[in-house]
Amino acid sequence: MNPRTHSRLLVLHVMVGALLLVLLGRMWVLQVAQGEHYKAIAANNRTRDIVVPAVRGSILDDMGRPLVRNRTALVVSVDKTVLSRQEDQGEAVLGRLAEVLSTTREELELKTRLCSPTVPRPCWPGSPYQPIPVDDRVSAKEGLQILERPEDFDGVIAQVQAVREYPNPEGASAAQALGYLQPITQGELDKREGLKVTGYSGVDLIGRDGLEATYDTDLRGEPGVRRVNVDAKGRVTGVASETEAVPGAHLVTNLDAKVQAAVEESLAEQVKAVKKAGGDPAAAGVVLEVETGKVVALASYPTYDPTVWTGGISQEEYDRLLGPKRGEPLISRAIAGQFPPGSTFKISSLAAAVADGYSLKGIYPCPGSYNVGSRAFTNFRSTPYPPMNLHRAIVVSCDTIFYKFAYEQWIRDGSTKPVKDPKDPMIKMARVFGFGARTGIDLPGEVPGRIPDRAWKQSYWESTKDNDCKRAKTGYPEIKNSSHAAYLTAIAKENCLEGNMWRAGDAANLSVGQGNVLVTPLQLARAYAAIANGGTLVVPQVAKAVVRPDGTVAREIKPAQGTKLQVDRKTIEYMRNALAAVTTEGTAAGAFNGFPSDKVHVAGKTGTAEAYGYKDTAWFASFAPAKNSKYAVVVMITDAGTGGSYAAPAVRKIYEAIYGFNKRPAALENGEVPTRLPKVSQ
Repeated sequence: MNPRTHSRLLVLHVMVGALLLVLLGRMWVLQVAQGEHYKAIAANNRTRDIVVPAVRGSILDDMGRPLVRNRTALVVSVDKTVLSRQEDQGEAVLGRLAEVLSTTREELELKTRLCSPTVPRPCWPGSPYQPIPVDDRVSAKEGLQILERPEDFDGVIAQVQAVREYPNPEGASAAQALGYLQPITQGELDKREGLKVTGYSGVDLIGRDGLEATYDTDLRGEPGVRRVNVDAKGRVTGVASETEAVPGAHLVTNLDAKVQAAVEESLAEQVKAVKKAGGDPAAAGVVLEVETGKVVALASYPTYDPTVWTGGISQEEYDRLLGPKRGEPLISRAIAGQFPPGSTFKISSLAAAVADGYSLKGIYPCPGSYNVGSRAFTNFRSTPYPPMNLHRAIVVSCDTIFYKFAYEQWIRDGSTKPVKDPKDPMIKMARVFGFGARTGIDLPGEVPGRIPDRAWKQSYWESTKDNDCKRAKTGYPEIKNSSHAAYLTAIAKENCLEGNMWRAGDAANLSVGQGNVLVTPLQLARAYAAIANGGTLVVPQVAKAVVRPDGTVAREIKPAQGTKLQVDRKTIEYMRNALAAVTTEGTAAGAFNGFPSDKVHVAGKTGTAEAYGYKDTAWFASFAPAKNSKYAVVVMITDAGTGGSYAAPAVRKIYEAIYGFNKRPAALENGEVPTRLPKVSQ
């Protein structure tokens, strides 16, 4: 054999041998080293996983009445991923679907487009990779037309689902407290492990506000997984395995539907009266159990129908929920509304004055006006009274006594040139009562309110100085009322020059809950509950227990431990007695005329807070019975008038409903909230 031919054959044999070794090695890797991995991939080519939605748990009141529950509905959804693979991007399918659902293709396209800052509602705010619900009130006839002709509706899903329903037991809505659901976004899917997407409401919706958001994990349950066998064309040939969905737990709350309905009704009636008088009001009401902090009712006006979120929301509806022209009904003014409290704040100022050395037994002058520096600060309508004790000062709501306290304290702290560590008694006492800080209620969106001080004044001045100085020069030519324009210009000049100073007027305004003081109705209810219970600042709690679908208790939600008020018990008892006289001989006597005080004596305080450009904000903060108190009730109505004329009558109606006065059945049996959990049926 030719030597050259022999060499070539040898090289060829070596190459073939090497290739065989590589092939054998690769086969060993595929079949042995990574055999299990590729076996699983092959199995997945024959199976598909279908996520089975879990039914979301209900939200119940303290008697087990459903505030939120589920109804069974036939829901039609559209899979945009499937439509996008069709030659016409799914236009023909949407056209046929529109005919079945008695709508238009254009309307379906609007519902299935993705939301963005530039895209108005209706649109889809969820993940683009999940089916998009377009109708949740489909009839059986419409559903059958879709299910019987799958070739005409490729990418369309018709499935029976559980849809949120709001039965309004006893007429109670509690919309802002309950919250609402919205589709999961892709960002949330990326962040939260364990969230699965099906295109069905039970899994793909997430709590956005209220209790639905706070207790979303408890309510949503655990979705199941059904693994099905498929053939080469993707057709299901059988079920390989199945893990059942675990329904969400039920949430039992401290809310009582009857009391909640009474609060909403009383707010609506008083708002109607304010509107009739020319006002444009907003309102809020709170009922707390004073010993525990349990939230028995929490209402806000204007309110809205939470069913607007079901099946998508139009841009008009969305704007109405958030727009200031419609009153921003999505906002709970009970926990997220901040308002000057007016004279209801005097409980804090009285405690501060006594702690600073003013005698509980002292007699103090109450002239119609009192000069704070060079400016006269007046009583309501400049009414003068004879000298009086602090009990009487609360009963008739004398402002000038508190102006005097605040002014003298301000001078002792160094006036405009404060000492190194100013005492600021009224500022510090306000914080002792919980003002200027969140209460810790188990609802999202709570705001802290504001107790202004020197640091806040400096910060605010730095942020507004440029505008104030500009207005000091240009004035307010756009304001037609010359006196108002001149007043604002004078304020701008003063703020431009020394707006960072804590002035005597700031201290005086704070003492009567005016100026830059802002509180929430819930904060005020908690402060009055602390007086009622002897000095404990409770933590408000809406939820009571999480109950499994079979009715067993998963966990009880006990209110957090409250903190003790750093206020002398004699002062607290003194204020209790003074507040008890307000409804019989003071500023709320007219509103409570004829109320059966011998059965339930209501203690409270009116507040009438000035609001520039609007009528006064009306307040009434209370607790009852005056001794051995059970409940604290607060009502606030903006753009109304005096607290005695508008807020106190609303509070009276709430107590009448609670105890069954004025020919009304009692909302609470024996005036007591239930201590035991209700039985929850499976």
